[in-house]
Amino acid sequence: MTLSVTGLRVAHGANEVLHGLDLTVARDELLVVLGPSGAGKSTLLRAVAGLTPVSAGRVTIRDRDVTRLRPGQRNVAMVFQSYALFPHLTTAENIAFGLIVRDMPKAEATERARRAAVTVGCGHLLDRRPGQLSGGERQRVALARALVREPDVFLLDEPLSNLDAELRVEMRAELKALHARVGGATLHVTHDQVEALVLGDRIAVLREGRIEQVGTPDEIWHAPATTFVARFIGSPPMNLLPSGGPLSGLAPPGTLIGIRPGALRLGDQGTPARVERIEVVGEDAHVYLRLGEHSAVARVPAAERPASDETHVTVRDGKVHVFDPSTGKRA
Repeated sequence: MTLSVTGLRVAHGANEVLHGLDLTVARDELLVVLGPSGAGKSTLLRAVAGLTPVSAGRVTIRDRDVTRLRPGQRNVAMVFQSYALFPHLTTAENIAFGLIVRDMPKAEATERARRAAVTVGCGHLLDRRPGQLSGGERQRVALARALVREPDVFLLDEPLSNLDAELRVEMRAELKALHARVGGATLHVTHDQVEALVLGDRIAVLREGRIEQVGTPDEIWHAPATTFVARFIGSPPMNLLPSGGPLSGLAPPGTLIGIRPGALRLGDQGTPARVERIEVVGEDAHVYLRLGEHSAVARVPAAERPASDETHVTVRDGKVHVFDPSTGKRA
């Protein structure tokens, strides 16, 4: 493994932010750390980079224990959410800056900066300063500055969050293509589930400083390990209902059943339900339902949304997840 985090704990005074995390990133793997605000995602990234001291545990990069080493001794490159470009330097100077301060000859640093800029698609911007660049162009410069270092590990801290929706989709595709070309162990932090599902070779779902699940995007989506993962991944989130509730008979007694909104069918057969409201989202409709004492949401084609306040619900075969209500874990 290129990167290994073992028993990692980070505390700020009496407040423990990370609670003994274990995580690995293989060579050329892009691992996405996904979670809500306050989950400890950026703290994990900063601990790996050496910017935040650890209370316990170990960080290993290419079989070298770097836990107590300074950031400059770890051979990692970090792309910040804010891009952190020097406003008075040109694109070429920003990209080459880290090489020059490490005493690389200027001509060699400039040539490596040029090649890195071409790789990420900003080779035509070498003479411009950050104030002359768009958000997407500044993001490319920040990526080139990380790439030119030839690090053992890339650390990306919410790199797309400052971009507008259309540009975020474009840059997401470019990031995936760039990683496919360049490789390298990459730890990518985000709160955006779509970004995680699209980019990640694997995803680590983080909650309150603890890992809920690590798996491929397919595993996270189709086999969530906990009710938190089940609800956090997916929009609208997964429905959770007691097995003895309105959709009884789908799981053993005393369990929770999880059903994604797209797995619910509406029609004139099945369990009676009352339509509370409908939200049309492009070609889809999110139909919010009342099933006895419980609520649920179904995602159906907008053209097939119910025309009245009364409908019936059935579940597509094989689309039920079962959880232990006492632990929240998959049963």
